[in-house]
This record gives sequence, C-alpha cells and structure tokens, in this order.
Amino acid sequence: MNKSDKIYIAGHRGMVGSAILRRLQKEGFENFAFADSSQLDLRNQLEVSEFFRKEKPAYVFLAAAKVGGILANDTYRAEFLYDNLMIEANVIDSAYRSGVQKLMFLGSSCIYPKMAPQPLREDALLTGLLEPTNEPYAIAKIAGIKLCDAYRAQYGCNFVSVMPTNLYGPNDNYHPQNSHVLPAMIRRFHEAKRARLPAVTIWGTGTPRREFLHVDDLADACYYLMQHYNEQGLVNIGVGHDISILELAQLVSHVVGYEGRIEHDLTKPDGTPRKLMDVSKLHGFGWKARMDLEEGVRSVYEEAKQKL
Repeated sequence: MNKSDKIYIAGHRGMVGSAILRRLQKEGFENFAFADSSQLDLRNQLEVSEFFRKEKPAYVFLAAAKVGGILANDTYRAEFLYDNLMIEANVIDSAYRSGVQKLMFLGSSCIYPKMAPQPLREDALLTGLLEPTNEPYAIAKIAGIKLCDAYRAQYGCNFVSVMPTNLYGPNDNYHPQNSHVLPAMIRRFHEAKRARLPAVTIWGTGTPRREFLHVDDLADACYYLMQHYNEQGLVNIGVGHDISILELAQLVSHVVGYEGRIEHDLTKPDGTPRKLMDVSKLHGFGWKARMDLEEGVRSVYEEAKQKL
C-alpha cells in the first residue's frame, strides 16, 4: 500500500471501520473514498456499482455489516441474513469489476461450529452445526469467505478474509437490546451504580467463555495483514486466551465501581459454550495483540460513561 493509493473502508463510521480509519490516518494515509449509509446503500447493487465506478479505490476494507448480540441475531434472522449477504456480494463483485488491487473481508468468530474443538482453528470451518441463535449471520459471513475465495480462484482477485474474535472499543453499540455482551454489561453496571441497585442480573449461568480483542488491536492487525497476507481461506484475529462471562461481569463491576451483587437469569440462553480463537496462524505472520483486557475496559468505560 502506497500513501497515494485510494482506500475505501466500507463501514468507516462503525466501531471496526472507524478504528481502521484511525490506524491508516496515523500511518499517513489521506486518500480515502467516503460514503456513509445515508449516501450509499450497500444492499443496492446499482448504487454500489456506480460508487466503485466513480471512486475506483485501490484497496478495500469490507467492515460494513448488520451486527448485534444474541437477542438481535435471534429476533431479526431474515434481516441479518439478507442484509449481510447483499452487502458483501455487492462490494466484492464491484471490487472485482472496478479493478481493486486488494480487498479484505472481515467476518466473525461465529462462523465456526458450535461444538468445534477449542481453540478454534481455521480448518474447523464447515465441520459441524452452527450456534442456532446467530446462524443467519454466521451463514452470511461464511458466504463472504467463500465469495472471496471464488473470485480469487476464477478471476485471480487478491481478496482475503480475516475473522476477528469478540470486539470492544470506541464507537461501540450500547443499545439496551442490540448490543454485544461487553458493552451491554458496561451499560448495565453503570446504570445499576447510578441507580444504586442492589444487584445486576446477567444472562445464563456465566460459565461460557469468551475472548475479547480491543478494536484498535484489530485495526493494527488488519493494516499489517493487508500488507503481508495474500492467501485463500481465512486467518483468525484474536488474543489467544479467554475469560468466563461471570469473570467478565466481575471485571466490569470492578472497573465501573459497582458494589452490588451479580445474579443469574437461568431462563436466558448461554449461547456457545466457548469461543477461543487459535491464533497460531496469525502469530506465524508476525503479529500479536498488545492491549490488556482490564486496561482496555477502563479506557472504553471512560469514554462510554460520558454518553450513557
């Protein structure tokens, strides 16, 4: 990537896209093609095709997606499948037709089978059944990986796929119903502290284990891999260690300064028992995560509490 190359970050106003933008700007890149959802509907093939024809980006980071937590995934199943399929199909095809030099597709760790051996290796893809609550989103992301590989095989496109683990960081979504587990916990404990509630209830048993990566680390990995990774298939991006949901709740409670009890709603689902990425392939390319989880949660809470 040269500083003069035009770069398009699909989803540049979201948590992931904005982090990639910050990382590239820090590196001195200034030539960006910008279009937010009010200007460009990525589900519309004609609009996307015209955008690529006009802008002619050299590099594309495909970070745009319809995202949400367990409740949102399970409630809006048709939207999560349709919207994400259309976004990735339109962007990937237009990238090919407009001569993009390289495209990076960002997926999700939910692509792996629910009961896949841990930690999750890249070759576990399509070896078992998916977690039912987020199956539509996972299927869309698997299709994106296969679409990149198909365009690589048929047309010689340098389209690559990376699979981030659970993310958190600036510009996260703290919506009460549609947020992921960490921002949802931050909001819940913050509001409980403010209202002086005696207890905070978390979903399920608290035993499932999750891995969390700060979005600035993800952006750094994406920038690094855009320069060093040119293969079919996918590469996991994570930290390589995990924490239970109960331990996460205790950490968030400590960071927020909440002194009440943590209780469990056992009528709510746990989701996948464990999702830990095998990051040996990523380490083999020469990149490792840097941000400690408590340090990251503290920095996120300092920003979030001004808005909550």
